[in-house]
Amino acid sequence: MRDETLLYLQTGSYAHEHGELDQYRASYKANIACRDAIDRAIAGNYHDNCLDPACVGQVLEQFGYERMLYVLANTVQHKDHDGRISRDNRAWAKTVRVTPAPDGFGGDRNAYFVVDRSHTGLMDMFLTLARKAYALEQEKKPSVRESLNRNAGQQAPPDRPGPKREQER
Repeated sequence: MRDETLLYLQTGSYAHEHGELDQYRASYKANIACRDAIDRAIAGNYHDNCLDPACVGQVLEQFGYERMLYVLANTVQHKDHDGRISRDNRAWAKTVRVTPAPDGFGGDRNAYFVVDRSHTGLMDMFLTLARKAYALEQEKKPSVRESLNRNAGQQAPPDRPGPKREQER
């Protein structure tokens, strides 16, 4: 079953000030559920020292690219010191803005949706597979420019005959 909860990208204080705490909390819970789904997908698809690429599809079906990649970027940002994460994935994660979520005690609420039950090397492999799948998906989509060019080459449909004016009768 697909989780249709929108990814909320504002802070908790912003959500409170604008009456959007329900959306903030729902998105936060979905981030945690996505983290758990990633951990389950890795655990269920790692066999004979190989991670089956189908694991990405399992999480994708449930949460979509936006939330899955957001949770993974948050994970890499929290584990930036870990040498088991590739340079490419580390550099990519720095390009993703993860909304700060400080708690009242100086901690970080985003730490609760860090993928940490799986081995960091396997999480890195999962992220690499997810990024490749996303890139392939983006290649399939026509760019805005291609769409405009394609539509510009089409002729407009002929005008429908309308009522004749008095002069034409």
